[in-house]
Amino acid sequence: MDIYHAVTSDVSYIYNLIQNQAEQGVVLPRTKLSLYQHLQCMYVMKKDNKILGVAGLHVLGQDLAEVRSLVVAPSHSGQGIGRKLVNHIINEASQLEISRLISLTYETEFFNKCNFEIISKDALPEKVWIDCMNCPKFNSCDEVAMIYYIG
Repeated sequence: MDIYHAVTSDVSYIYNLIQNQAEQGVVLPRTKLSLYQHLQCMYVMKKDNKILGVAGLHVLGQDLAEVRSLVVAPSHSGQGIGRKLVNHIINEASQLEISRLISLTYETEFFNKCNFEIISKDALPEKVWIDCMNCPKFNSCDEVAMIYYIG
C-alpha cells in the first residue's frame, strides 16, 4: 500500500467514498467540483491501483492547516490506513513549515490515538472565518475541534 497525490481519474471514486461516509454522518459531504479544485492537496492510499483511503491537507494560514475528508473504504477499516494517511498529512504539513494541524471531526477517539488534542473552536478563528461561515451546520456545528502540534 502506497500513498499518492490524487489525480483527476481518482475523483469519482473519492467522491463516492466520501459521499458514503457523509450519508452516515461521519464526514461532511464534498462536491466533485470541490474535489477537483482541491485535488493538489488530496492524497490517496492505493493497493493494486484500488483506492483504500483518502485524506486532504488544507492550508488555512501561515502556521495552520487542516486534515480534511479523511475516509477509509469500509472494506479496509481497522487496517491502519487512516493512521498512515494522517501521518502522511503530518509529514506534508511539516515540510510546508506548518506548526498546527487541526481536524474538525466526529472521530475523536481515532484522532486522539494520532496524538491530537481537543480544543475549543474559538481558538481557531482562521477556520471559522474561512470555512465555517459557509457551512450549513454553522449555527449548530456538532463537530469536535482537535489539534496536533508539529515539531
